[in-house]
Amino acid sequence: MRDALVAAAFRLFLERGYEQTTVDDIVALAGVGRRSFFRYFPSKEDVVFPDHERCLADMTAFLAASDEGHEPVPRVCDAARLVLRMYAENPSFSVQRYRLTKQVPGLRAYELSVVWRYERALAEYLRGRFAGRPDGTLRADVIAAAVVAAHNNALRSWLRSDGESDASTTVDHALGYVQSAFGAAPPAAPIQEHPGHPGHPEHPEDVVVVVSRRGAPLWRVVQEIETTLGRE
Repeated sequence: MRDALVAAAFRLFLERGYEQTTVDDIVALAGVGRRSFFRYFPSKEDVVFPDHERCLADMTAFLAASDEGHEPVPRVCDAARLVLRMYAENPSFSVQRYRLTKQVPGLRAYELSVVWRYERALAEYLRGRFAGRPDGTLRADVIAAAVVAAHNNALRSWLRSDGESDASTTVDHALGYVQSAFGAAPPAAPIQEHPGHPGHPEHPEDVVVVVSRRGAPLWRVVQEIETTLGRE
């Protein structure tokens, strides 16, 4: 019944246009009543995105099944691949939906709300993994946004090819940027040091580490060291 309603809706959207198609038109073509429609879809917009609720539930369960042995950044990248798999299960439908969404501003707004829910699920998982670390919440939110942006860029590229290109390769390439930028573990929480600790500022063997760009001129490196040591 659910698939029949989706098929009827998209047939009418293509023939008449999204705005010109009503719920009554959809149920009439599908041969069911209005009550049956609203049992599956809260609104006409929802029939355009029939699989996102299931995918979001799958993503949430996937992240919930993680343990400390899973590196957090690769884990959220793998979670994003579940969305790609959903689109790739039915390329023709996904391409039709992409074209329809581009034409209807209301559907674009709806799609943004769906994307935000995916991003929130990723961020909540990462916040838990980075809890107690410096800027843990900020890091989690930035990485979640980066994963969604990279995934969506690759997904749209695949959709623009009418589903003909290799979706997995395209998404892997995009997510590779995220992993290269954020894949390292976040810094540990600072240790409360005592005066006898080698890292304490009163210790005579205090050590300063300065990171500089490869190929930077020597005077720039010296300047960075002097700035770090608080010298003019």
